[in-house]
Amino acid sequence: MNIDKNVEEDGVIFMSIKDDTNTEGTENAGRKPKTDGELSGSREKEDILILAIESSCDESAAAVVKNGREVLSNIISSQIALHTIYGGVVPEIASRKHVEKMNGCIRAALSEAKVTLDDIDAVAVTYGPGLVGALLVGVSEAKAIAFATGKPLIGVHHIEGHISANFIENKDLEPPFVCLVVSGGHSHLVVVKDYGVYEIIGQTRDDAAGEAFDKVARAIGLGYPGGPKIDKAAKEGNPDAFSFPQAKIGDAEYDFSFSGLKSSVLNIINQAKMQGQELVQADVAASFQKAVVEVLVGHAIKACKEYGYDKLAIAGGVASNSGLRELMEKECAANNIKFYRPSPVLCTDNAAMIGAAAYYEYKKGVRFGLDMNAVPNLPLGDRERRFHAGK
Repeated sequence: MNIDKNVEEDGVIFMSIKDDTNTEGTENAGRKPKTDGELSGSREKEDILILAIESSCDESAAAVVKNGREVLSNIISSQIALHTIYGGVVPEIASRKHVEKMNGCIRAALSEAKVTLDDIDAVAVTYGPGLVGALLVGVSEAKAIAFATGKPLIGVHHIEGHISANFIENKDLEPPFVCLVVSGGHSHLVVVKDYGVYEIIGQTRDDAAGEAFDKVARAIGLGYPGGPKIDKAAKEGNPDAFSFPQAKIGDAEYDFSFSGLKSSVLNIINQAKMQGQELVQADVAASFQKAVVEVLVGHAIKACKEYGYDKLAIAGGVASNSGLRELMEKECAANNIKFYRPSPVLCTDNAAMIGAAAYYEYKKGVRFGLDMNAVPNLPLGDRERRFHAGK
């Protein structure tokens, strides 16, 4: 992936991310000549171009994706610098900034892909889960474009987008496989049975992994965003300095629980303060990260072995954690499981992953009406298409 970054005057980081394997640079690069083998009856099969929009939290993003796996452009306007001073995302600020940045992201995505709206086959957008105000900005934008151009509209589940990020760089990955989804709001262990067909076999009972990272980072003085800062600090610390608990849930062996781990870290901090002791920040970070990562990896490997799958993928913001990636790679190799992971930049919220997921929905004939709404608590694997889409 080629990444260009530019920090704008308001602190927003504008990133242009493009697949460096795409060498087409001519006008209308998104299309390729059709061959005789691509003919079906009297109709020729063309490449499918999806304009995708993502605004579920604090990234305004737009992308053009070809055939679900090739990224022609992937524009992200990140607000992380704006929210850092508050210690977390402020929904009102996020929504307002989406309004300011989204049109520019879409124009940049089309320009970088060397296509126009006339070349686009469908418009895709994240419609849940997420912050309702933020979601509404993207949904409204996508509906307006679909209405003005007459293009099909496709709503995408945010987590399905994260899972589909694996298809972009791993051209050989096909369902079925197991996917560990770990982010600020979600910790899911999912069997991807087919494109768009998911069975959740494990999920968090309380704090998601990313949420636990943020809370512990704040408690030990690292600040926001917690995941990257704990990951960086952990590299300098001793992962065996503290023995933190790793919860096991008797009636649901693949579920996760990180609230007890978080409380244990807070207890260590409070005890040290009362006794006048100074904790080594890096040691706490490393020991905490080890406890989280070992649970995530252990559950995922066990699921692959017991369910009989030899392919394992990771997805979501926490999937960029270096400790998780290293241990997962090691354990997969030891158990003859093929390990798939997106580049770190595709683990965070982006529109390319939404375009990848939308392509397979488009191929199945899923279409949404202009009455589509944002669904902040949209469940994975049960999108109730009879209410939200035509099929």
